Amino acid sequence: MVKRREPTARQVRLATELRRLREAAGLNSRQAAELLGVAPAQITHIESALAGVSEQRVRRLASHYACTDEKFIDALVAMATERTNGWWEEYRGLLPTSFLDLSELEHHARFLRHVAILYVPGLLQTEAYSRAVFSARLPELTAEELELRIQHRRARQKFTTPYEAVVHEAALRIRVSDRATSRAQLARLLELSEADHVTVRVIPFDLDGFSGASSTMTYVGGPVPKLDTVVRDALHGSAFIDSEAQLNTYRTSFLKVESESLDPERSRDFIHSLSKEF
Repeated sequence: MVKRREPTARQVRLATELRRLREAAGLNSRQAAELLGVAPAQITHIESALAGVSEQRVRRLASHYACTDEKFIDALVAMATERTNGWWEEYRGLLPTSFLDLSELEHHARFLRHVAILYVPGLLQTEAYSRAVFSARLPELTAEELELRIQHRRARQKFTTPYEAVVHEAALRIRVSDRATSRAQLARLLELSEADHVTVRVIPFDLDGFSGASSTMTYVGGPVPKLDTVVRDALHGSAFIDSEAQLNTYRTSFLKVESESLDPERSRDFIHSLSKEF
């Protein structure tokens, strides 16, 4: 058994779900190993994402753990057996691992939802806007690091996954650079909002009772709801949230924010009107 040096977020999620199934069945790693006829260390390595697992073993473990959710099991098998060498791998060792993990999540997503309060979502940014955001980072990036982040973001923007962004007026008004950059960014939002797979909604300042001002997040739809993921910005990268209780909370939060926002047509009118002020 060859141990992995740096498991991806997808491999870690598979390992986490297998551990959760075992714990829900009331078994320890030694007992699980006996059911497979392997050493306890191998279960530990599988559940730490340090070793892969075959389709046969995923299905045997699910059976031993009394899991009967066939769609969930099939999704775990796909996570265990798919060998996707994604475009993001060319950035491994050049960008923080969280950048690659986010790209991998987006690649496999059924849908993407984003709530943005202070910045236009990265998937919808112009290059000039992205450059301004990355340039403001502390400690300051080198010229090479800056260009790598911009290239990576441009590659992420080639998505075709159904995507819904709820953007607060604050994010539309804040000038990360100059007026020209803001005008171009608003024009880009209007252009993208016409795409079949993109929906843009706006939360205006004059909305009464809005209490979601701290709810910036990306919600990534997995192959089944149990495998959804929430991504939150953290001080040193991104935080990936996947516990069932927290996922339910964020699902509810997004639906609430969505219901309070303007519909897509009124949002386009709002953005068009705002662009005249720059």
